[in-house]
Amino acid sequence: MTGFNQIPDRERYPHALASNEHRGLTAQEPESSPSSPHPEAHLHRNLNNRHIQLIAIGGAIGTGLFLGSGKAIRAAGPSIIVSYLIIGTMLYFVVRAMGELLMYNLDYKSFQDFAADLIGPWAGFFLGWTYWLCWIVTGMAELIGITTYWDFWVKNRGTAALLAAATLFLLLCLNLLTVRMFGELEFWFALIKIIAIISLIVLAIVLAVMKFQFPSGSMASVANLWNRGGFMPNGWSGFFAGFQMAAFAFVGIELIGTTAAETRDPEKTLPRAISAVPARILIFYVGALLAIMTAVPWDEVRADSSPFVQVLGLVGFAGAASVMNFVVLTSAASSSNSGIYSISRMLFGLAHKRMAPKVFGGLSKNGVPRWGLVITVLVLSTALLLAASESFVEAFTLVTTISSVLFIFVWSMIVISYMKYRRVAPAAHAASKYPMPGGRGMCWAVLVFFVFVLVLLAQEADTARALALTPIWFVILGVGWFFDRHHATHDDVGTDEAHPKGDS
Repeated sequence: MTGFNQIPDRERYPHALASNEHRGLTAQEPESSPSSPHPEAHLHRNLNNRHIQLIAIGGAIGTGLFLGSGKAIRAAGPSIIVSYLIIGTMLYFVVRAMGELLMYNLDYKSFQDFAADLIGPWAGFFLGWTYWLCWIVTGMAELIGITTYWDFWVKNRGTAALLAAATLFLLLCLNLLTVRMFGELEFWFALIKIIAIISLIVLAIVLAVMKFQFPSGSMASVANLWNRGGFMPNGWSGFFAGFQMAAFAFVGIELIGTTAAETRDPEKTLPRAISAVPARILIFYVGALLAIMTAVPWDEVRADSSPFVQVLGLVGFAGAASVMNFVVLTSAASSSNSGIYSISRMLFGLAHKRMAPKVFGGLSKNGVPRWGLVITVLVLSTALLLAASESFVEAFTLVTTISSVLFIFVWSMIVISYMKYRRVAPAAHAASKYPMPGGRGMCWAVLVFFVFVLVLLAQEADTARALALTPIWFVILGVGWFFDRHHATHDDVGTDEAHPKGDS
């Protein structure tokens, strides 16, 4: 391990050491491995630079952008671009805070570890299980999306739901092989997304230059951004209503924080991926939305299907619309794949802290937490009941709002962990090779913004219903922690360093 070895252990692991000393242990005499539920289990560093770079892109580009942007555009009009910019900027600081903390201690396997270490075991319990539910709910949204995309071809929602189940089962089988297989899947899934979005941007430019006219009589033009009722056609209420889907579009931006224990050369690879977030937001979020609303006036975009597919369909490229539908289908599959991966690793970490059943802490001979993967897929399968129903828009709004609220909690805990780190380890921050810009002042700005978004979600009837359900989850967690708090331990299981570090 490199980077912060020059910082005293007491400052690098303040809470972990204090906990050890409380049990009569010292920094030189770590708690013996037999106390761990699975002392032999080590995650392998098999994800290299190209995997991490594409995971960082693909994890945050999913159904929220490819499908949910239609609803967001209808709500806010062209001003939705500003919503995406604001939320993207705030979340950039969240991942920068996460990046500095992961570099502070390379033994952290995820943000759950540093929350438990810096804030307290209860924080690791609440954060780990909430992140599990985050991706369960998000996976439901992705499966609803997969069903909708299959329905584009098969025209039968029941058959489409069965095809979505087959897609989910295929992802499970591939994830059970090796972690490198997950990396390869995400690499190619993300590459498809990148090519599709760049192609859409180029097509919009060509259509605008040609002044292409649609059968409806509208014309492709940059003026579509202000000619149909202005840049903010639905006023402030419409602008703020767009924040719910805009927030959901960014879920997964923190996904890179769950790959830390399986990343080769994390000191170089993780900062490189995180630093590229602003450019990716501008190209893949703002660029895509500008392209859609330049090609098609915002008030002609439908809320119940992918605007990416709509654009090509309106242009008259029937075959191209099918190709784009395949792209958005793979995008939803990619996000489901990310969810399956991330929460199986989160369950792995929880099990090694005795905060989850110990069965989740074991690894297969291929080095993957197989039971976490299997249980995750079984729970996700319940989403197919929603996907097979006819109330697609209502179901999608419900699960995406719940997901957004839960992710706001996760992002907030990352920021609060960073603020605690700045207080207990100032020397570590001063020596950091990857310090967060803006520091504690920016942390407060981000937290205030998150409160603002929650207030906005309470203003709309459909999102307010979902918002009202989320406190039930935290009550359940509180009860769970009450009974588990005496069993939870510090996670002393690291990663397998036998694998060489470096790019390939």
